[in-house]
Amino acid sequence: MLSQPQVHEPRFDDVKRGDLKTRLAGLQRRCEEAGLPVLVQIDGWECSGKGYVLTHLLRDLDPRSTSVHVFEDLSDEEREYPPSWRYWRAIPAQGQIAVFDRSVYTALMNRLDLDEADDEARLAAFAATERALTDSGMVVVKVFLDIDRDEQAKRIEEYASDAREVLLDKRDRWQNKRFKALSERFSDVLSRSNFAFAPWHVIDARHRKQASIEVLGVTCEAIEAALAAREGVAQPPIERAYGTPPSIVGQVDLSLALDDDEYDDVLDDLQKEAGALAYRLAEARIATAMVFEGMDAAGKGGAIRRLVKRIDPRLLTINPTAAPSDMAKEHHYLWRFYNNLPPRGRIAVFDRSWYGRVMVERVEEFATVPEWERAYGEINAMEKEFTDDGGLLLKFFLYIDPDEQLARFEARERDKPWKLTDEDWRNREKWDEYVAAVDEMLGRTSPDDAPWTVVAGNDKQYARVSVLRTFIEAATAALGSSDGSGKDD
Repeated sequence: MLSQPQVHEPRFDDVKRGDLKTRLAGLQRRCEEAGLPVLVQIDGWECSGKGYVLTHLLRDLDPRSTSVHVFEDLSDEEREYPPSWRYWRAIPAQGQIAVFDRSVYTALMNRLDLDEADDEARLAAFAATERALTDSGMVVVKVFLDIDRDEQAKRIEEYASDAREVLLDKRDRWQNKRFKALSERFSDVLSRSNFAFAPWHVIDARHRKQASIEVLGVTCEAIEAALAAREGVAQPPIERAYGTPPSIVGQVDLSLALDDDEYDDVLDDLQKEAGALAYRLAEARIATAMVFEGMDAAGKGGAIRRLVKRIDPRLLTINPTAAPSDMAKEHHYLWRFYNNLPPRGRIAVFDRSWYGRVMVERVEEFATVPEWERAYGEINAMEKEFTDDGGLLLKFFLYIDPDEQLARFEARERDKPWKLTDEDWRNREKWDEYVAAVDEMLGRTSPDDAPWTVVAGNDKQYARVSVLRTFIEAATAALGSSDGSGKDD
């Protein structure tokens, strides 16, 4: 039996299971009304009764507001992405309940061959995911069903002798043979992921019915606590300790320029080199994400077009980031971006990105101060998981001064009016607020493995060449440090 966290003593042994099911069904309706998302993760030893527990948890719930996701061994597709990718794709929308058969930690628990650094990186990524979800208001319930070695062996033989044989696979006996080592491993992972904001409920599962009652009970309690907290006293305004951000974009030399001859001399060769490097990145199975942000009319579109001109379109996805759809609004703001991360060997370009949270959503007050304040850490964690998994992440911010922006707006108004909106003019009126937000963003989200490149954009030709050269330099460096096999899950 596991030693840490402590196995729960039965707390609902005098409660009828049917009463708990009715209670949970009523709470589901309250969650729908309140827009409260709930994620329940059912983990445990093989043959510990996960399917039995899950069946009774779901039996009286409305399937229209419930989803079930079975996380068995990684599929070939899932191996091409960072470890938390498949879980982010399955998180519940507001007012929905999602139940995971196995948890985000299952694969980590069953790995006895990870080195310390990789182990820590994966655990940190999962912890950051849970922190982001609970900070956004999601209820996260984590259950581990615990049995001893003899009970597991007994159930394996029972299953093998009747119709339940179909439920057995090689993992069941593999676990039983390594029970002692895995018990220590499980205990270690459970202890290190037993957070105050998302604790583990380790439940004695030797008696299946009582285990299902306990899971129903702790799930009801977690939802009730969250609903009560939502109805409580309003949170006080956040006190920001960051202070005045250093001027970063103000230090950019906007006089940098290339004349037509210089531009024509280098552009084609740089594009050919970028195209060749894209094939090498694919061969080395390096996922590449490139983020483009900038002031309105700074030339992001033109820079992207020149960058990708000679890149095989089969290796490339362009993600133009508009205002979130209704579906995206129902999820954590990072959800839609996790859905568009590139697999190994492919390139994804984001024309605007997750950084909207700390720029436009901050300045226009689409996000609250606590929401955009914690976003810096959430974004850093997401990007770190991507780069820790072997990905190459490039972030470009194209900066122009107000006079250049005005000239481009006037040119668009005259020649391409469809490219200029009332929103562009409104944003211009808040120039200083946007610059302050950009400076803070650049200062707080530029770690060594994913730094920002601030591009002088007053001269479009200089900016386009600068982006190409930065990509070529970074891709060459990544290929030089890669073993050519991609990172194994």
